Amino acid sequence: MKKRMASLLDGLRDIDAERLAALASIASDVALLVDADGVVSEVVLGVDAPEGAEKLAKLRGHSFEASVTPESRAKAREILSESREAPTRWRELNHPTPEGVDRPMLYCGFPAGREGATVVVGRDLDGIATLQQRLVETQRSLEQDYWRRRQVETRYRLLFQVAVEGVLIVDASDQRILEANASAEHLLQARDGSLVGRGFVDVVAEADREAVEQMLATLRASGRADRVTVTLAGDAREAALSASLLNADGALQFLVRLTPLGVEAPVTESPRARQLLELLENGPDGVVVANEAGLITGANRAFLQLLELGSEEQVLGEHVDRWLGRTNVDVRVLLSNLREFGSLRHFVTRARGEYGADTEVEISALSLSEGSEHHFGFIVRDLAQRQVTGEPVLARATPKSIQHLTELVGRVPLKEVIKESSDIIERLCIEPALGLTGDNRASAAEMLGLSRQSLYVKLRRHGLMNSDSEDR
Repeated sequence: MKKRMASLLDGLRDIDAERLAALASIASDVALLVDADGVVSEVVLGVDAPEGAEKLAKLRGHSFEASVTPESRAKAREILSESREAPTRWRELNHPTPEGVDRPMLYCGFPAGREGATVVVGRDLDGIATLQQRLVETQRSLEQDYWRRRQVETRYRLLFQVAVEGVLIVDASDQRILEANASAEHLLQARDGSLVGRGFVDVVAEADREAVEQMLATLRASGRADRVTVTLAGDAREAALSASLLNADGALQFLVRLTPLGVEAPVTESPRARQLLELLENGPDGVVVANEAGLITGANRAFLQLLELGSEEQVLGEHVDRWLGRTNVDVRVLLSNLREFGSLRHFVTRARGEYGADTEVEISALSLSEGSEHHFGFIVRDLAQRQVTGEPVLARATPKSIQHLTELVGRVPLKEVIKESSDIIERLCIEPALGLTGDNRASAAEMLGLSRQSLYVKLRRHGLMNSDSEDR
């Protein structure tokens, strides 16, 4: 074999370099004739050169080593030095492109007939790189689909196991049980996993098996079947049996539900539910539930503390606007938004304590439905702890008050918006007047052009009256 190769090489040495490069291009994408100085003197593209390979023609007249990326130059030098005596092994080199994406090429070299010249043949790897990139993208897409299916399957498994109804998956061909949830095993008094593989009709009393088989036949033929009442085998309890048709990978299956009659399904409270209830009951934020009319049906300890009340009985049956809202407009806007949109967040208003405390609060609310009854849940957060000490209360409230006014536009009549804005403007004027006069109400009343009695009325209405004597 070595002798034949040597003989072949001896024959090739008699061919001039240009023809040798042309011959090499037939079996490759490109052939480069590189002179003794390492400069590309000729470029011949292969017959089936891929799209974009013509850009390699620009290598003519340039150094072969300088035409590749810096990390490929050592391999380019090795190809040129080793090919002076014998063909080299294939090496991967990269050419930079104006687009900023390197073009990978696979090169090897062998000596040419001309003194010191080298023929370097190359195979374009750009198509292979594109295929590899597509392969990676396809693999990533498959992985995403796989994990998406895994998530869907996990949700299905979770719902399947926590359902309070007995649920069975039955093979439509032989009516064998494929899967059963915990409720079905409890209802049929079966050990864990013992239902799988059993005949489905065996779980009902013998007198009802014909009716069940007829229902399944109707379901398989038409896709729908009426619910039937059956007696369960073993303890003779009655249950409602309903079924749906599933197509799982081309195989038909029945999704069967068993609901015991005359017995309410047991409701087990999960640890997570208990933790959430404990958080709502003992959390730092006030929680209150009201019916659709706004009458309070429940409240936690934090809400009672905010209102300066000692027991839940003091708020039950009372309207929320007794303690919440700068005016009645606030609560009406809150309730109307809940009826229309179902939820509301960051609604800033005030909470009025039973003994005069006035606190700025932020309310998040949600519409709750249970059957035909509708309730509203409110989370009331005290904003007083967020306020910076020494900053005037009105200065902190002003941006939120203005925002509050703009939110009222289009939701309530203009007359009520004007009334609300009048209250805000009065506060904006009264508090600076009290500050300028050192809280001397007589001087403040004179500055505002009001009688002292009118000023006292407005102070009480806006919650600005303190325990000091009114003779000031």
